Amino acid sequence: MQLDIGQFFRASNPAKTLNVGRDEDRPYYIDFSSVRGGKLIQQIARTITLLSPDIPTCQLFTGHIGSGKSTELLRLKAELEQSRFHVVYFESSRDLNMADVEITDILLAIVRQISESIESAGIELEATALQTILWDVVKISHHKIDVPGVDLAQLHHTDFALNSPLSLAQFIQKITNQARNSREIRALLRQYLEPRTSDLLEIINREMIAPFVQYIKQQGQAGVVIIIDNLDRIISSQTASGRSQPEYLFIDRGNQLNQLSCHVVYTIPLALIFSNDLGQLTNQFWGDPKTLPMIPVQFPNNQPCEPGIHLLRQLILTRAFPAVNQNNYHRLVTDVFDSLETLDRLCIISGGHVRSLLVLLYSCLQKEDPPISRDLLEEVILQRRSQLLLAIEPEEWVMLNQVATTKKLSGLNDGKILLQSLWVFEYRYNKEYWFDVNPILKEAEEFMALSAR
Repeated sequence: MQLDIGQFFRASNPAKTLNVGRDEDRPYYIDFSSVRGGKLIQQIARTITLLSPDIPTCQLFTGHIGSGKSTELLRLKAELEQSRFHVVYFESSRDLNMADVEITDILLAIVRQISESIESAGIELEATALQTILWDVVKISHHKIDVPGVDLAQLHHTDFALNSPLSLAQFIQKITNQARNSREIRALLRQYLEPRTSDLLEIINREMIAPFVQYIKQQGQAGVVIIIDNLDRIISSQTASGRSQPEYLFIDRGNQLNQLSCHVVYTIPLALIFSNDLGQLTNQFWGDPKTLPMIPVQFPNNQPCEPGIHLLRQLILTRAFPAVNQNNYHRLVTDVFDSLETLDRLCIISGGHVRSLLVLLYSCLQKEDPPISRDLLEEVILQRRSQLLLAIEPEEWVMLNQVATTKKLSGLNDGKILLQSLWVFEYRYNKEYWFDVNPILKEAEEFMALSAR
């Protein structure tokens, strides 16, 4: 079979998220659950589908950025839709400023997405209380919030919410777009909405979610599920209370995030798994967060993990030949690489981090056409390692050496930094659970010097 280099290049783009709900993406999907500690997406789906349809659930999903969470959540969406659920999936980073997020920001983003789904379904809701609250925010902003096409003088009329020229979805979009880019507007929204968070939740449930769920069930569907992706990208800045932003949102205010009267799945930052308040987080959301680990390329004893490497080989060769049966991939290795050893070198050096694997592959394809040579791959690896080394301090090399020796993060005060920086990866295989240093760093001189002591 002839390799289509253009198609291979596009399919290897690390910025592209696979959506198994689309026919064109489905051939590229690889199921890694057998080497990732279990079928996490099926567990989330079962929690939703096996409960009474009138009992809403609220679940948490996390993992390294770039580990494939969005791909798995889109797979969850496709599976739930097959089970007759209406799924509202959205990337929160498109609505929120991830360096500055409050509960009301998240709620407005949810309202915007639900209202768009409602309008797409052709449903007319009388969300007058919600619109009135939002128009009140515009009024007190003294023209700082701009609503094009609207005569702001009309806002003095009490019935304006009923006669607004904008749909609810359009109105919220205009507000959230401005708030995302303006600290002043975010402050105005919060000043008015934060004291009214409980009322806002009650209105959202009464005026939007309840009638939407009722309509969906009348159409023969099972219910509504909201999947909120990219909240794991919230910056871990410190709040006025001294808590990190993720801890404040999901632990201190988690009892409000779980009050929506439909099924909800939130992504959360991986660092929360290592919070001292993990037990409280679990209680707030009625269960442990589901964590998506890396694909193991080595066992804790540093021996190769052949099942993980095999699936990573399949991931790469599927991008090159999506129409070929996986049993025939071994015959096509030398069309893409100069040898099987070069392919395995790429798989192992990635540490099983999907985006890192694709970044290295994509960099090779940017430089030369296949077959990819070992020399070219080593050049790209060296370049990537040099980028990672720029941020590592001497004391952090000591911590990395400790992780490589113990395969644990316990006892490290700054262990979260190692995870957030992609210097350390988490693995689960069968009943084993361990951490290890990103393989690309293990070959750095600084690391090898410590390991030799």
